[in-house]
Amino acid sequence: MSPAMWGHAAMLCFSALVAGSFALGSLAANEIESAALNAARFVIAASVIGAAVLATGGVPRSALRAPWRYLLLGALFSVYFVLMFEGLKTAPPVSAAAVFTLTPILAGLFGWLLLAQVTTPRMLLALVIGAAGALWVIFRADISALLAFEVGRGEAIYFVGCIAHAIYTPMIRKLNRGEPAVVFTFGTLLAGVLLLVIYGWSDIVATDWAALPRIVWITLVYIAVFASAATFVLLQFATLRLPSAKVMAYTYLTPSWVICWQIALGNPVPGGLVFGGIGLTIIALFLLLRDDNQPQSMP
Repeated sequence: MSPAMWGHAAMLCFSALVAGSFALGSLAANEIESAALNAARFVIAASVIGAAVLATGGVPRSALRAPWRYLLLGALFSVYFVLMFEGLKTAPPVSAAAVFTLTPILAGLFGWLLLAQVTTPRMLLALVIGAAGALWVIFRADISALLAFEVGRGEAIYFVGCIAHAIYTPMIRKLNRGEPAVVFTFGTLLAGVLLLVIYGWSDIVATDWAALPRIVWITLVYIAVFASAATFVLLQFATLRLPSAKVMAYTYLTPSWVICWQIALGNPVPGGLVFGGIGLTIIALFLLLRDDNQPQSMP
């Protein structure tokens, strides 16, 4: 397959894995402070990726240059994850996933500002349709709530985190200096560990880790291994092969995956009107996928 096709395959896996963090995260969010949970998450994820780095030749000397790059990327993703779990304390999983689908249009904006990546008319149309679908779900298909702009507190908190995520995506491409995705991910995770431990130290030491409910540990292992370590690599792998807006277009699949997760976990299916918004996000995804006029070359 071409580099672009490998990038698409990576993001398809990314969207399915990310969806699980919404479904499980909503069950665990009120059982532990977000900073403590994510500090533990980054430690586990860094250990997994660190083992992969050692198995593939270690960290090259060139990757140690300009360590501030990892601090910046680690800060952006730490903000995203902490605010995600703060938002999930009150926002329903499907609604939070819909907020996540606003990330592509933000990523397209930051991709233009940071990388001069131009959005084609078809991509712009797709992003607008996807954003409309996201707003449909966020406001629960309630026109009066949309007109009054009655946004839930959890959704508003998480949206700020999504801004950090949207900046993170083009920054990977801007700051990468040829390091393999797994090495670059490892540096970002280590920086995230440092920043989260400093920020959340009081919450970490105050947490009774032995008394945490089982769902917290299940969620922690899942988000550390599958929704952190794996998705970090997948996202960085895809970002080096696709434009930022196209990479984040796969977030449009997240609400659909979350509904599948919700059903699998025995939760009720969302109201029928919500599926109209999800349908718009899927249309947006296909419009963006059709915009592959030529393969993206590797940097």
